[in-house]
Amino acid sequence: MSLPRNHVLQALSPEDFALLLPSMHRVQLNLKAQLEVPYQPIEHVYFPEAGIASVVATMTGGRQSEVGIVGYDGMTGVAVILGQDSSPNETYIQVAGNGWCLPVENLRPVIAESQSLRESLLRYAHAFLVQSSRTALVNGHSKIEERLARWLLMVHDRTEGNKIYLTHEFLATMLGSRRPGVTTALQMLEYRGLVHAKRGEITIVDRAGMIKLTHGAYGDEEQRHFGLAAA
Repeated sequence: MSLPRNHVLQALSPEDFALLLPSMHRVQLNLKAQLEVPYQPIEHVYFPEAGIASVVATMTGGRQSEVGIVGYDGMTGVAVILGQDSSPNETYIQVAGNGWCLPVENLRPVIAESQSLRESLLRYAHAFLVQSSRTALVNGHSKIEERLARWLLMVHDRTEGNKIYLTHEFLATMLGSRRPGVTTALQMLEYRGLVHAKRGEITIVDRAGMIKLTHGAYGDEEQRHFGLAAA
């Protein structure tokens, strides 16, 4: 078997990976597939090899905002790693792909059996919480065009090629903003020659320029898992 592309699985020792492998199977991760339902028991964790899952929080009244991105750098089910059965957030696929699926009922015994496996997964859980805290900081202090640029860069990190297939409506949900504001911000990025946008598709044209535009909102923490040098 070839080495998994997923970074969490790559980081495991051969012995710990062997503990998980018998219970894992490959899956297609289809667009909008729901991986976790708020406050419902989490039955499976997913290790993407391609594609992106969004972790989305919802307020009373239905307002939503993305609080985390999971690509081939990570895994879903952080609540399970932390000893919980469910999460208040929803997790679903925003960019279709594929990966590995593991039943939670098979994960818990091996976490209990192997301290090194438990520590490896907890390191990822910490990294995900750092990402979420950075997102909260940026959402509170950065302009919408800076937030949009950061988000597009994070998606770009987790996809192949320079094209990202997303609608303005979806972008608005991810950023917790109104659609007209996101449209205006996207037009500004295009005017500056950083992206090219058409219906349902955004092409990254000038990545370095986008990083500069974020004024530090996209930095070391966002790049840490991809071996990218800080710009």
